[in-house]
Amino acid sequence: MIFWLVCAVLTLGVATIVVGPLLRQTRLSEDNPDIAIYRAQLDEIDRDVARDLLAADEAERARTEVARRLLAANKAAVAPTGKARPARALSLILAVIVAGLSFGIYLQLGVPGYGDLPLQARLEASAEMRANRPAQAALEAAAPAPPPLDAPEDYLTAIEQLRVIAPTRPDDLQAWELLAFHEAELRNYADAAVAQRKVIELKGADATLDDSRRLLDLMVVAAGGFVSPEAEVLIRDMLGRDEGNIAARYYLGALYNQTDRPDFAYRIWREIVENGDARQFHVASARAQIEDAAFRAGVEYALPEERGPSFEDMDAASEMSPEDRAAMIGGMVAGLANRLATEGGPAEDWARLIRAYGVLGDQDAARTVWNEAQQVFVSSMRGMEILTNAARDAGVLE
Repeated sequence: MIFWLVCAVLTLGVATIVVGPLLRQTRLSEDNPDIAIYRAQLDEIDRDVARDLLAADEAERARTEVARRLLAANKAAVAPTGKARPARALSLILAVIVAGLSFGIYLQLGVPGYGDLPLQARLEASAEMRANRPAQAALEAAAPAPPPLDAPEDYLTAIEQLRVIAPTRPDDLQAWELLAFHEAELRNYADAAVAQRKVIELKGADATLDDSRRLLDLMVVAAGGFVSPEAEVLIRDMLGRDEGNIAARYYLGALYNQTDRPDFAYRIWREIVENGDARQFHVASARAQIEDAAFRAGVEYALPEERGPSFEDMDAASEMSPEDRAAMIGGMVAGLANRLATEGGPAEDWARLIRAYGVLGDQDAARTVWNEAQQVFVSSMRGMEILTNAARDAGVLE
């Protein structure tokens, strides 16, 4: 409220400075030289009459002449006021324009309700916010409970038995994997995260990044979407093993976005948004938030067009007959292949094409794309890693 009051006062002051000269009129006072002189002459005539220095008839003629000149002087001074009405209308219009532009520009470029903090103070506040985040347990306790899942009674009974059995078999990897999976299915995300952490512990050195990604997903959703300090430790570990890991990079961007550093979030998310598969959960989540982060960071940014089939395409494909679905997939693959041949694209798109040919059982086409992609990304260690994994998935490499 104080902010808006100060803005109103300042705007009024500026408007007064701008339109003041238009409202200023010529003063009719004794400071006007001509009027002051004629009034002084009238006073002098009265004094001469009182001292018998001037006859009455001469005094009357003198007064008449001076009065005539005084009226003429008054008329000359008053003449400019005939323009007062247009000047006042113009001043009113200018005042409205000044006030409208002031508030309009602020509403367009400013952030109403946001504290006015110097850059250094904002950076320090952001760092303090990250340092003082609630722990995972506190976030889980504060997170709203998910809606209950309508599951068959015999299924719920079986899961309850699994909850009893798993702790009695601390080295039974399969039991803990099943428990992690089914707790997540029942939306008991915090319990699923506990079980998944046990899975990673039992796997030891054989635990994969995908295992860590599943744990990270569960931790964040259990915390109501917030990235806790414990989740950040897992993020840093995953990035240490694979600096391009999409899930870890998405959640790192989310951490900065949640702690008032949208500039960091924007820079982190932009790479995965522009190079990742828009159908992948973490990429889609980044796409949903990056424009807002860019706006808050003072950057003009528009989402790139989605590459490849959309979620609607996939839903439509699931309802088609096998023949129609095969034709649709074939058309998508052909479109992707044509785009890469004419426009090129990131390693992720080449990898998608290799895997697509593998799914279609066209090993020769997958091998041809793999060979072409190697020539394009031979100098990119990260690109070659992505392509090699895709070639293995498609059965081109052993």
